[in-house]
Amino acid sequence: MCFLETETMFLFSSSHISYCLGNKKSPLVALVASITSASFVCATCCYFLWRRKLKKKGIMRKIKFREMLLSESATNLSKPGTSSGKGKETRSDIELKFFELYDLKAATDNFSTGNKLGEGGFGPVFKGQLPDGKHIAVKRLSTQSQQGIGEFKTEALLIAKLQHRNLVRFLGCCVEDEEKMLIYEYMPNKSLDYFIFDESRKSLLDWKKRHEIIIGIARGILYLHQDSRLRIIHRDLKASNILLDEDMNPKISDFGTARIFSGNQSEAKTLRVVGTYAYMSPEYALAGLFSVKSDVFSFGVMLLEVISGKKNRASYNSDSPPNLIRHARELWTDGKAFELIDPSIVDSCPTEEALRFIQVGLLCLQVSAAERPTMSSILFMLSNEATIPSPKQSLITPNSDSGTTETTASSINEVTITAPDVR
Repeated sequence: MCFLETETMFLFSSSHISYCLGNKKSPLVALVASITSASFVCATCCYFLWRRKLKKKGIMRKIKFREMLLSESATNLSKPGTSSGKGKETRSDIELKFFELYDLKAATDNFSTGNKLGEGGFGPVFKGQLPDGKHIAVKRLSTQSQQGIGEFKTEALLIAKLQHRNLVRFLGCCVEDEEKMLIYEYMPNKSLDYFIFDESRKSLLDWKKRHEIIIGIARGILYLHQDSRLRIIHRDLKASNILLDEDMNPKISDFGTARIFSGNQSEAKTLRVVGTYAYMSPEYALAGLFSVKSDVFSFGVMLLEVISGKKNRASYNSDSPPNLIRHARELWTDGKAFELIDPSIVDSCPTEEALRFIQVGLLCLQVSAAERPTMSSILFMLSNEATIPSPKQSLITPNSDSGTTETTASSINEVTITAPDVR
């Protein structure tokens, strides 16, 4: 197309020169006109060639990034046990759609503040609408984000392979210019913390709906730990990472810090502790050890938060008020666990059922990881009136004989922490 335009301009220039000569203008004028026209034609050609080169470079960068993702995925899945005994996964099995930056700018009104849904450690999240009317959520990696390309790749690879009704649906990603974005289905009811921690909105979730949300979260985690093609440890389960669809069904999101375990692997250790203190198990917060049982601990915190409508606060300070975990344990010991139930749902809540849920939550919060139940046992206990073991009352405190500190550190609920990653 650029050469047609160039040819047209050249003909125009030639006509102009002929006109000048035909009218017996000065040869100098004709020469200047010729040089000007030729320069303009050359500049135009260079411009179009430059644009074509940039476009080709952008396409090659997307192809290279896609190949890198697929290569890393194949490497991970070829390790023993990571495919749950179903054989190696091929590249053709991995569906990773790439969106154009132009289309995402159009969908989000150029990432306008009016379409901004929120902001996390990854970066801002925007609401958008595609030409076919579908609503999407676009996570845009911030240049100041503590999460980087590693977390971006992890989330894109993992969530693309995972399909479950209680996991947020991943639609694709965008890698163009300096932009890196992840695109998800849009969740109109925001996140769980938007409701349960707000006095004006928590009443919208009666006991029946909270019961369904708890069960849905448990099913999603069970899928990650046991039923998916990969064994996934989420490592950042919290109320703000549980999104709610139009029917208030829970969807687990944010897999940037998740890790894949092989079939016979039970735990791992890291020097880079990431997540939110108020939801961290003691062995992970203090020693960097994580496993399916560290996710179980996080689920226990969320379970108590959903029932009580109160946020767990993390503190190393022995003079600070008791956090939700300690408060729940004290009420259970004193036979007053029913006092933990959110007053806004007391009328719609069967006390015995709520007490069973609290008991299961306390089992999840036991200090020893080995004493915590698995997600399959948790789901069974939540769904059936079975005999449930009593939670142990052990609790790590700042003044304990072991010299260790409180299971959670001084941080408000939404602060995400990281430590240097030593490799």
